[in-house]
Amino acid sequence: MTNAHDVGARPGRALLLLPVQAALVAALGLLATGPLTHHWPLSAEDGVNRALADHRDPSATALTDWMSLVANTQTVIALTLLCVLGLLLVPRAPRWWEAGFLAVSVAAQSAIFLLVTLVVNRDRPDVPRLDGAPPTSSFPSGHVGASMALYGGLAVLAFRHLRGVRRNLVVGFLLLIPPAVAFSRLYRGMHHPSDVVVGLLNGACTLLLVGVALLPAARKDEPAPEPEPAAPGTRRAVVVRHPHACGDETAARVRDVLRRHGYAEQRWTETTPEDPSGALAAHLTGTDPVPVPAPDPLGPLGPVDLVVVCGGDGTVRACADVAAGTGVPLAIVPCGTGNLLARNLGLPVEPVAALRESLSGRAAGLDVARIEGDGLAPTRFAVMAGAGFDAAMVRDASARLKERLGWAAYVLSAARHLRDPRMRLSIRLDGGAPLERRARMVVIGNVGSLQGGLPLLPDARPDSGRLEVVLLDPRGVTGWLATAGYLVSRLPGGRTSPASGTRERTAAHGALEYFGAARVDLRFARPQPRELDGDVLPAGTRLTAEVEPGALRVCLPAPARTGIPAGTGKEVAEHGHRDARTAAQ
Repeated sequence: MTNAHDVGARPGRALLLLPVQAALVAALGLLATGPLTHHWPLSAEDGVNRALADHRDPSATALTDWMSLVANTQTVIALTLLCVLGLLLVPRAPRWWEAGFLAVSVAAQSAIFLLVTLVVNRDRPDVPRLDGAPPTSSFPSGHVGASMALYGGLAVLAFRHLRGVRRNLVVGFLLLIPPAVAFSRLYRGMHHPSDVVVGLLNGACTLLLVGVALLPAARKDEPAPEPEPAAPGTRRAVVVRHPHACGDETAARVRDVLRRHGYAEQRWTETTPEDPSGALAAHLTGTDPVPVPAPDPLGPLGPVDLVVVCGGDGTVRACADVAAGTGVPLAIVPCGTGNLLARNLGLPVEPVAALRESLSGRAAGLDVARIEGDGLAPTRFAVMAGAGFDAAMVRDASARLKERLGWAAYVLSAARHLRDPRMRLSIRLDGGAPLERRARMVVIGNVGSLQGGLPLLPDARPDSGRLEVVLLDPRGVTGWLATAGYLVSRLPGGRTSPASGTRERTAAHGALEYFGAARVDLRFARPQPRELDGDVLPAGTRLTAEVEPGALRVCLPAPARTGIPAGTGKEVAEHGHRDARTAAQ
């Protein structure tokens, strides 16, 4: 098993070819200004520029003015920043790789352009120019290269996410912009034809190299082709659906995918505020949940072969609490705001694609944690439990903003609690001596990554047989910056941290303190807000969590798609089977 930030992380070796590209572009420029100057087609370029200058008219001049505007430096920088922020804030999960692809493409193209202009000095065409000439070489065209990197990059992203006629229209429109900018630069007398041609090539090659380096690591959200329907069978599935998170269209597609994988008999049930598991226990035991609004036309459901959970982390947690120890596999259809468990397990972001890949993989035994405390009935969690700052952030996040902004609503809520007082607590690991601490928050994790793969608990693995704990206690602005810098450095491609074992380990100049244990007892001097897999709990003074190794069987995609080590998966799956046999006995 791997954390989400490990899944799909690939070395960007193709980026090493960018200096080679810069050298080739510079070589073309030296040839164009040297031995090839008087050879065709370069010898005919002045005629092209003069012909365009002689046939200018007000309408074309106004249009080319706009085309130059959409590719000038200020516009490109502003649009790139807006698009990058949009990729990080608007989707339910930040698209780090795609945002990086766009930002690096534009920056790399610009860097190559500037380096080449230091080597190649080409005068601009000897015709009346409609724009002020910047003090750079005419070769290559910076406007054209920048437009190719930005609008061509957006076309690549649109092609990955849009469908049908809309994809063709959007991609086609975006790909027309760079040639239009190239023509406008020729028309306005700013560049020779070879300048704009090499500008287009510079932007296109940059997109290719950066795309090869970064985009393969980002999982496509588009659904894969549906498999052929499986032979009719008698396999039975219970589908727990959160009625608000999982819409009717998604539910219909889930039904179809299950049928195609041989689950001919399906029993659907919806969650309620009183029962977030949708009466799953009754379905697994074969008893009828109450109250029953009408007799089920399918009759009693036989032994269940699969539980499908369509919802967020809270719904998954409630169903995992019921399914743990039964041996019945759980398939996750991530439809919530955070979907942290699905992301840590390497599942696709798109709900139906996640189900499809999970059913095409295997079931593996994963750990869960049993937790209890004052005012909290014993239950299980699969992601994280916490107290202090993070619980207050979850508690005070606006429901309306969560619906509109997704996980970004938690960021706004967090800003309100940055100045909250620190709490006093004691922590006892595996029954050892209590450790007295002060902190702003404490998190117990079965998995380690937050939104965007941010590794809050870099050592946490859902098949490790233990829990990881982090105390967060930054002091002032420098403490928060050190904490953020440390966590960001652990993103894909960053440094890795040593295994913590049961030893204490501090980081970020003491702002983070890590522990690992199979059982964790927390005591707070005063009642603290608490949360469990994103669900708010009543404030209290105690939390006790103990790991249950391999207690929950979860359907996971094939190792080739997720990066999960095949050996680990086999061992964990066997562990899950043993637990299932033990539970049955």
